[in-house]
Amino acid sequence: MGAHVSIRGGYGQAARFAWESGATCFQYFPKNPRSLRVKPLDRRDAASCAAFCREKGIVSIAHTPYPTNLAAAGDGTTPRAVMVASLLNDLEIAEACGSLGIVVHFGHFSGIEPLQGYQNIIQCINDTLKSWDGQAKLLIENQAGNHGKEGMTLEELVKIRELCRDPEKIGFCLDTCHAFAAGIWNPLHTEEFLQHGEALGYWPHLVAVHLNDSMYAFGLRKDRHAQIGKGCIGDAGLRNLLTAQPFSRMAIALETGKGPDGTHRQEIAAVRKWYEAEVQL
Repeated sequence: MGAHVSIRGGYGQAARFAWESGATCFQYFPKNPRSLRVKPLDRRDAASCAAFCREKGIVSIAHTPYPTNLAAAGDGTTPRAVMVASLLNDLEIAEACGSLGIVVHFGHFSGIEPLQGYQNIIQCINDTLKSWDGQAKLLIENQAGNHGKEGMTLEELVKIRELCRDPEKIGFCLDTCHAFAAGIWNPLHTEEFLQHGEALGYWPHLVAVHLNDSMYAFGLRKDRHAQIGKGCIGDAGLRNLLTAQPFSRMAIALETGKGPDGTHRQEIAAVRKWYEAEVQL
């Protein structure tokens, strides 16, 4: 359990900051979050991060930069080769830091025909993973629907994984706000959502969770995060989902605003109490 942290002081410092704020998990951008430019790997810094995490029992995930779009046609302003090089760079950094994988949004079609968009995603993933033999996985994140209908359903994520050449190198990251906003998870019917994911074979490949409340109501397709228990999902709804069996031993990262002390210490402590209560029961 933890939150997204800055790498301003390096990867090792990011791990230490997370630990000092009460976290046993953290998420980070491996490079400039607004650029696909390849970043030279500082192996010493990454090794420091990996060693500290092993010592303290911390897990981490990396998040690809915002411009990453698996569905990009590849013949526009950002050639597919640039996207692939950036993803491989992210995987290399994540591997060196000892991270579980890199989180990447499903992708936006931006006017592309849906079938072509899905084909582009598969091709981009195949091109990326054909030369990747590390342990870090590509973790596809579900989308809220604020930029289009694509990537909103568990069916799409499962099918994309199935159709790729190296499915064993692919996992999932579930964003709770996105699932709520997209209308695929209603906190009043969490058991139905859990059963649906089980029927699709989604849960066995879930590696990480973005734990976020939502500023907007169910199904409005608006991706605006709220602090835990202060949004439209609510504390009880998030707790019922996150303490369900498929989420045991997940890497859970908050993407909410920091507290008054500049950390997520209070939210992390509050969420931990959910699990303590479950153990007592």
